Amino acid sequence: MRPRLFDENAVLTVAFDQFWRKGVRGTSLSDIARDVGMQRGSLYNAYGTKEALFLRAYARYADDYLAAVASALAVGKLRERLERFFDVAIRNFSIGTPPRGCPTTRGLMEVASIEGDELAEEVRTAFAGLLSRLTGFLREAFAQGVASGEFSGSPDAAAEHVLTIARGLVVLESAYHDEAMLQRVAANTVDILLGAGHDI
Repeated sequence: MRPRLFDENAVLTVAFDQFWRKGVRGTSLSDIARDVGMQRGSLYNAYGTKEALFLRAYARYADDYLAAVASALAVGKLRERLERFFDVAIRNFSIGTPPRGCPTTRGLMEVASIEGDELAEEVRTAFAGLLSRLTGFLREAFAQGVASGEFSGSPDAAAEHVLTIARGLVVLESAYHDEAMLQRVAANTVDILLGAGHDI
């Protein structure tokens, strides 16, 4: 296979920015090629389709985001880990002016009403994979909290609850553009799970 004669990092950065702002179906290979300074045919030869390029760009985003979450949840008391998790989540979907929201949540809404479409199923699978790995990271953090005496509930239920709240914060951000509100909801969630105002 001949080496690619372009900066793939630049292509994926530009492509994902457009997909994030305009959605998968609202983005064209021509626009991406224009913004990255390439011919549309070169992008087509390298990736085959716009959808394949999206999945490649999303995979890179997912790896970066999951690495940030894993780092946030890696060390410290459980309360500190959860606070850092919410900070990472809120910062991620507050990027841009106006904020661009969460690419995973937005993408799921975009493909939710599409049935029998191969792209929709591939995209849904990619999004579900990210959410499953997030749940796994959270479950492990809560399990460690059980072992350290900081948490007495079910790690599975708590992980699913936190993930659901994090998804809901995306909707609140879209409606209110109020980061203080998001931080307050996140703090209240941690207090509900661990006890208000003190470490368990």
